[in-house]
Amino acid sequence: MAMKKVEFQQATLQGELVVPGDKSISHRAVMLGSIAEGKTEISGFLDGEDCLQTVDIFQKLGVVVTREGTNVTVESPGMNGWQTPTEELYAGNSGTTARLMLGILAGSRVTSVLTGDQYLSKRPMNRVALPLASMGANIAGEEGSNLLPLTITGGSLVAIDYDMPIASAQVKSAILFAGLNAEGTTSVTEQTVSRDHTERMLEQFGASIQREGNTVRVEGGQSLRGTTVKVPGDISSAAFFMVAAAMTKGSAVSFKDVGLNPTRTGILDVLQAMGANIQITEQSDSIGEPFGTVHVSHSTLRGTEIGGELIPRLIDELPIIALLATQAEGTTVIKNAEELRVKETDRIAAVTAELKKMGAQVEETEDGMIIHGPTALTGASLASYGDHRLGMMAGIASLITTGPVTIDDASCINISYPRFFDDLEKLAVPAITNG
Repeated sequence: MAMKKVEFQQATLQGELVVPGDKSISHRAVMLGSIAEGKTEISGFLDGEDCLQTVDIFQKLGVVVTREGTNVTVESPGMNGWQTPTEELYAGNSGTTARLMLGILAGSRVTSVLTGDQYLSKRPMNRVALPLASMGANIAGEEGSNLLPLTITGGSLVAIDYDMPIASAQVKSAILFAGLNAEGTTSVTEQTVSRDHTERMLEQFGASIQREGNTVRVEGGQSLRGTTVKVPGDISSAAFFMVAAAMTKGSAVSFKDVGLNPTRTGILDVLQAMGANIQITEQSDSIGEPFGTVHVSHSTLRGTEIGGELIPRLIDELPIIALLATQAEGTTVIKNAEELRVKETDRIAAVTAELKKMGAQVEETEDGMIIHGPTALTGASLASYGDHRLGMMAGIASLITTGPVTIDDASCINISYPRFFDDLEKLAVPAITNG
């Protein structure tokens, strides 16, 4: 666990940035390419640790996956041709991999054991495993079906109509994947629509999906065919630099070909509500997902209230939004974000603790935070908790602290953004140190 000292105080950010490919879309492209028969060619793939765990799992199932940089080719015989793995399927730190694989493996013909690292092994799986069990899935572990490792015995499934108690694209996707192999038509109804990458990509692979309001339906027994997938830049990764540009004087950064799926653009809504200067150009939806170029420059910021239907559209961006709020005039309230407590770590408690180390005026609430600003922050030794979003938040904080920021374990950032510090150094003018 290598300590990393980061020092960029008084730097501005200038230039153009192409962020790594979208993590959610990269996962699903490999998953659906492996479920489908034939060849799938993926460009813009995120070669971060989470997505590589997904690749590794399908290779253990006998799918041929080859990588050349950010280009990935998947050649699969289809699910019925998968091999029973001879070793455990390791999901690492990736909740997306683990939860979506439960839905996929439940309707397969193989028996497998799904495991994860020390952090993922503490995250709840029943939110997926219980609705899957009602479809007839056989998922078992030492503590029922809630914690990894879990043994999944693939078999016949029956369709369900599922009303989601929480907005979670992972749960929705797992049930839809299982529904592909269930008898009958499976429906999932959400109170608030979560990210819809799975639905969009199922259609790209030839599946018939019905969407009506907040309900999605998939009929079982459909066959998918390999296709071509172009992955846009990940707006959740871009968000860290968008926030940095908005809150550091003299900054102006353009983000090329970044995903603009409306279920993911809550960060842009919050930045605009806080008074940030944002322009969007070169918009297109030619790849099955909307994307474009986003321009962000510094401005005076004001506090805002973030809650309700906005939360599922920016759940991964809330740690960096909390840092942004420390530099805004007035009070920012984040509420209805209980889901943050079961992410890679309890992000409400962790973000509050780390911001306080730098002198921020922040209060933890049951479902969010209350942040008072603007506050001058000082350098500190910060913990990442093995959580890539917290690690990146700490790196961005170094732009506005007096004194360096030290991160206890910055390697976790490789989960979603392996070149994060390289890009920070490239944009920073002047860069003081980055050791």
